[in-house]
Amino acid sequence: MRHKKPLFRLQTTITLLVCGVVALALFVTDLLISREIGNTTKNNQAEKAMNIARLTAHSPLIIEALEHKRSESDIQDFTNEMAKSSNVEFIVVLDMMGIRKSHPNPSKIGERFVGGDEGPVLHGHEHISTAKGTLGYSLRAFTPVYSSSGEQIGAVAVGISLDKVKQDVNSSKRVILLAVIFGVLIGVIGAVIVARKIKKSMFGLEPFEIGKLLEERSAMLQSTKEGILAVDQDARITLINNEALRLFEEAGIKENPAGRLVDEYIPQLHLKNVLKTGKPRLNEEIDLSGITLLTNQLPIRVGNEMVGAITTFRNKTEINKLAKELTGVTLYAEALRAQSHEFMNKLHVILGLVHLKRYEKLADYINQISDHLQNEVGYIVSKIKDPALAGFILGKMSYARELGAELSFTGEGVLPEPASPDITHELITIIGNLIDNALEAFTDQEKKQVSVYFDYYDPEVFIEVADNGPGINEELSEKIFYKGVSTKGKDRGIGLSLVKRSVEKLHGNLEVSSVIGEGTRFMLKIPYQIK
Repeated sequence: MRHKKPLFRLQTTITLLVCGVVALALFVTDLLISREIGNTTKNNQAEKAMNIARLTAHSPLIIEALEHKRSESDIQDFTNEMAKSSNVEFIVVLDMMGIRKSHPNPSKIGERFVGGDEGPVLHGHEHISTAKGTLGYSLRAFTPVYSSSGEQIGAVAVGISLDKVKQDVNSSKRVILLAVIFGVLIGVIGAVIVARKIKKSMFGLEPFEIGKLLEERSAMLQSTKEGILAVDQDARITLINNEALRLFEEAGIKENPAGRLVDEYIPQLHLKNVLKTGKPRLNEEIDLSGITLLTNQLPIRVGNEMVGAITTFRNKTEINKLAKELTGVTLYAEALRAQSHEFMNKLHVILGLVHLKRYEKLADYINQISDHLQNEVGYIVSKIKDPALAGFILGKMSYARELGAELSFTGEGVLPEPASPDITHELITIIGNLIDNALEAFTDQEKKQVSVYFDYYDPEVFIEVADNGPGINEELSEKIFYKGVSTKGKDRGIGLSLVKRSVEKLHGNLEVSSVIGEGTRFMLKIPYQIK
């Protein structure tokens, strides 16, 4: 993956992120909650108006006045007092003809009710409506008035101004807005504090600067076929890769090892003794529930200080099988060790600068290696999605540099992960042996160049490995794929025979073109099934 320097620093990013999240929350709140608050407020006002209408309709004074048992002028006095005490805009009493018996404007008494929404209540139905009357738009609650004998004798309409309803809704929204603004302020303050603490814990480095190194380290550890386990100064497990977990599970050890003492988890290992003595233990065999592992245990030093220990191990049965078959995994392990050597050197430099607190020098050093990480590692990882194959190519590039040669890798499109690990295994055998064969073929060339090119078109991949070596004469080119045929001396001639066998196993085609003094080119077309 190609890393670019972020536009903002960590502290700025966290602050902006918190503000953005809170702003988004404000938008969602306004979108989802405000409408619900408005509806709830409106319903509460409607319920209030209906309760007042019912209370008025059941008043003995209103019933007696509509039955003409007392003066109708008493209705006006009663409803005005009720409207004032209940804080509603109006309470209007109607007879069965829709004629007003009360109104906030006394001159309107005796006239027909205005709004056109009184029809249902004059037929005995309670209802809520919104309409424009003589006092403007209002929310209205209607309820019928019944005589003591149960006969409808009129109706009551209670109105609340829509402006007042809107004011109540806006008041509720303001409470939410104030709470969100307060949350933004707390969030910003918290973000600044957290960002400063994180920055301090990382020695002033930005995450992308550390991430470049950690990504390569993680890819290497998880891609390697060797089990890797590391401990700190207290012999507690700090790192274990997937291959190590797989081997331990085969031996029946399935507990999570993180943070545990290595002697409690794998007592057969001697990492604690390595920590005490500082001496490595190489090529030792340990028995783990019937599985024999071949281990290498080494101390880890930063400067003169012992900071931990690491062990690498493989299933000896697998090693014996691979050795007998001379498969390409050996090439893969060697390539990864070459790159691991480069990587450990970089880590030692970085750790040394951190301990010396030479942070400016550390930043300069990281910037120096960032181009390499971006241009080489990032390009390979972006082009090859199989971690094992990508790690192998990177390892071979490191190996070629150690030999003073230039190994370049180019490709068209992206090579996805194969459907089966066996395809990866065979590709490693093919590419690894072709690269090694090219590197070993160089004699006195001033500039040693090997190029690997691939072109993927589903369901096939085209691979080309070319060099500028001495070339192969026509007579030998017809025999180079036979086991034992080589120009490099006795007990050689194995690699190209393995290449041919792997190509045939994948049902592919292989061609070779060579010119004496100009170099050799191997061209392969292989079926490639993806996940």
